[in-house]
Amino acid sequence: MVTLLLFNFILMAFSAREINSGQRIVRVWTQTVADFFQSPVTNLSSAVSNYFLSIARLRSAQNENDELKQKIQEQAVEIKQRDDLAAENERLRSLLQLKEQSKYNVLTARIIGRDPSFWFDSSIINRGSLDGVKLNMAVVTDGGLVGRVTAVSPLTSQVDLITYNKSGVGGIVGEIGTSNALGVVNGTSKKDLLEMKYVPGTVDVQVGQPVFTTGQDGIFPPGLKIGDIVSVVPGSATTPLQILIQPGARLNSMQEVGVLLYEPPARPEYDQKLPNAVKPSDRRK
Repeated sequence: MVTLLLFNFILMAFSAREINSGQRIVRVWTQTVADFFQSPVTNLSSAVSNYFLSIARLRSAQNENDELKQKIQEQAVEIKQRDDLAAENERLRSLLQLKEQSKYNVLTARIIGRDPSFWFDSSIINRGSLDGVKLNMAVVTDGGLVGRVTAVSPLTSQVDLITYNKSGVGGIVGEIGTSNALGVVNGTSKKDLLEMKYVPGTVDVQVGQPVFTTGQDGIFPPGLKIGDIVSVVPGSATTPLQILIQPGARLNSMQEVGVLLYEPPARPEYDQKLPNAVKPSDRRK
């Protein structure tokens, strides 16, 4: 009896319809329950799908960003190479102009190293005895005197810069023949300054005047620019001037130099007919 009543109730509920829409009530309830469970699942699925889509878009944007960075780096390298090439061409033109204007044969060379044992007051060039380089030959740039060759191998040579504190160059303030300000130019503890010694305190010397080689040291040819005077401390009849010089050559940034294939003329020996004259060879005996 109970079973029949329950079956009858289910049949009536299944057959029952809404008054307005005519839809079965069971179907409406079933859709409502399904929507209750389906809506979160749909939202979750949509969120997961959007998450992975965002990751894909982020990866695509990252790849595009990496490609742009790579292109920017490549362009920066190309610009740097063009700038370096332009600077090198300018230096080579300066050396070629020096070679054309110089009355001495000039051998172009490249700086390939610096000797730290001399606190960077010594450089190595890619020219040696096979190229005609010899000891004590002068090394220059378009700005002026760099130094002299102090060691030679077949393929390379060592150059001591004029800033080396044991260097010495005969110098004159102003043009040779128009000045009495003669002295010796030495390196100092300051890498960008030279000192000129033994200039009489009574000689008029001004800041900004150029200093040239005299050729009297028997090493450097005359007329090479050493630098410009940047400081003068007055002297007196018994006290020499204190003169500081800034080198004309850019010693800290030079990459190409010129070696002057110049050998100073041999000095005449003392005439034995003169009274009390002694040859240098006799002095060593």
